[in-house]
Amino acid sequence: MQATDLSHLILAARDGEATLVIKNARVINVFTNEIIEADVAVFGDTIIGVGSFSAENEYDAKGAYLAPGFIDAHVHIESSMVTPASFARVILPKGTTTIIADPHEIANVAGTTGLEAIYRQSADLPLQVLFMLPSCVPATPFENSGATLTAVDFIPFMQKKSRVIGLGEVMDYVSTINADPQLIEKLKLFFNRPVDGHAPLLSGRGLNAYCIAGPRTDHECSNFAELKEKLRNGMYILIRIGSAANGVNEMLDGIVSERLPTDTICFCTDDKHIENILREGHINFIVNTAIRHGIAPIEAIRMATLNTARAFGLSRTGAIAPGYRADMVLFDNLADIQPRAVFTLGTLYDPAVPIKVRPAPEEVYDTVHPAPISPASFRLPIDRNPMPVIRTVPHQLVTKLVYRSVPTDENGLFVPQDGLNKLAVIERHHATGNIGLGIVEGLNIHSGAVASTVAHDSHNIVVAGDNDADMLLAVETLKDCHGGYCVVHKGKVLACLPLPIGGLMTDAPVEEVLQKQHALLEAAHALGCTDESDPLVLLSFLALPVIPEVRLTDLGLFDVTKMAFV
Repeated sequence: MQATDLSHLILAARDGEATLVIKNARVINVFTNEIIEADVAVFGDTIIGVGSFSAENEYDAKGAYLAPGFIDAHVHIESSMVTPASFARVILPKGTTTIIADPHEIANVAGTTGLEAIYRQSADLPLQVLFMLPSCVPATPFENSGATLTAVDFIPFMQKKSRVIGLGEVMDYVSTINADPQLIEKLKLFFNRPVDGHAPLLSGRGLNAYCIAGPRTDHECSNFAELKEKLRNGMYILIRIGSAANGVNEMLDGIVSERLPTDTICFCTDDKHIENILREGHINFIVNTAIRHGIAPIEAIRMATLNTARAFGLSRTGAIAPGYRADMVLFDNLADIQPRAVFTLGTLYDPAVPIKVRPAPEEVYDTVHPAPISPASFRLPIDRNPMPVIRTVPHQLVTKLVYRSVPTDENGLFVPQDGLNKLAVIERHHATGNIGLGIVEGLNIHSGAVASTVAHDSHNIVVAGDNDADMLLAVETLKDCHGGYCVVHKGKVLACLPLPIGGLMTDAPVEEVLQKQHALLEAAHALGCTDESDPLVLLSFLALPVIPEVRLTDLGLFDVTKMAFV
């Protein structure tokens, strides 16, 4: 902010001269837990007062509740499958006005080129997009990604990018607590700045070491005991409800029953498809869920606003008070928040007004380069029985390592049946020819295959099915369309969503993406995929070797609890 701008703000606040006044609101004060019947005065993009004001430009709230705009504490824009501008159009009407974005998806595919692309595409939006630089590219040394980022790569972004506020989720907690030199260099670079954590089920001395390393948030808690231990260690807990990770009931009930202070608890979506956002909501959905579990409405709103702002050092975001960013959401029902008006930077958001779209660079449109494959690439010899199997868990991202006696043919090759499917992860960045093969239980695919280049976090090609021919067709289809999702049944492509930007996103209109996403889900369910979890999201996470218990990478079946290949 220029000195002249600050002077104008000071004088405007002193004289009560506003460019916008929101009249007759019930203003939610997250500092005092009060609801105050008042007007809110705005000058430009900043709130200058709460009280009695008038201006040429007035908006009558008609007694509705006015809260600070909601903040998503941890999100990957790429996981929406659309560009930042399109993502803004989806979440702004739900009351989310700020997001803390970790672009490690595009960084794993395209390195610093990908970071530059998404930073540029998210500029000048009515949505405030702040960035945490991805700490783990690749996520672990047990897979191959499209790029490797070191501490040196971060320096230009820290120096020149004003919206970079910290270091993204430190997923390789094993390297962290063993003081891996390369990771330590990144952590030192962000000393005394926000550092996101990602340490599922880490406890005891390991958690102590992890906290000392620098991470101060965690969005991977899966039970109340884990949440409470991490709160005791001074961590901010980001309660997540995305498209696949919804196991939060126990944690919310525990918070209420034990009357835990919520000052260091926030909300995030992490990975949530736009179809789920439009149907359920975004951060407002988590606020409403918390309220239903017994958390007081203003307290839940504070968890979605001021708590998050403080966690990430945002001194002028997250409240309705003088000097704060004029991001606000208006709604009628305090027990079920459904926004009817959203203000960003002191302007009423109008969905009908186009948002400026910045094109992505050509380099991120051609990123799917697997080595040639054939049906023989999917042959899985069974040299022992029972075999290790990845068992999915409904409504959660965690998996279980189980052992099953699996059927074989006359050549000793695995034959998918009895609820067991073949799973493959194919390296797609450097044509190495690496293919990891395994068995998954819980997808229930019959007479077909489902495939994607969205395979967290290295984003190789992941494909599951019950026959090699359909699995091959699915992979070739994705190669031809430069990435995305597809569903194949008996030699026919039932549905396909091309994601040509890094194999992760598309610049197609949201309506077109939704139509194709619906077709994908219908096709996947037609193959037998359960509707207990989003099968597309579930498939995408089966290759992420940082969430217990077992995953598949392009290098093979990986036991996350032991940090070793099976």
